[in-house]
Amino acid sequence: MNTKKHIVFPKYLKVLGIMGENIKLARKRRKLTSIQVAERAGIDRGTLREIERGNPSVSMGAYFNVLRALNLQDDFLKIAADDEFGKKLQDLQLLIPPHHGSK
Repeated sequence: MNTKKHIVFPKYLKVLGIMGENIKLARKRRKLTSIQVAERAGIDRGTLREIERGNPSVSMGAYFNVLRALNLQDDFLKIAADDEFGKKLQDLQLLIPPHHGSK
């Protein structure tokens, strides 16, 4: 198994922390214990604790399974779905007239 450590810059760790907090709030709103969600997600409680902290070393599959256990799996489809920057780049290319080669 690949155990390469992925470096996440501090300002982006904050984003993961917010995501973890959102997951924890979703669990608490549903009045589910960490044991219940961990069992439903097929992970141990320690992994759920790390997800709720936004730990970047936890697998994406574990994050997905927790969202599935909370019936929030469709939120995964929202990731990168609204690519504003990519659309702007694409639109700029569409506005450039095609090059007609030299004669």
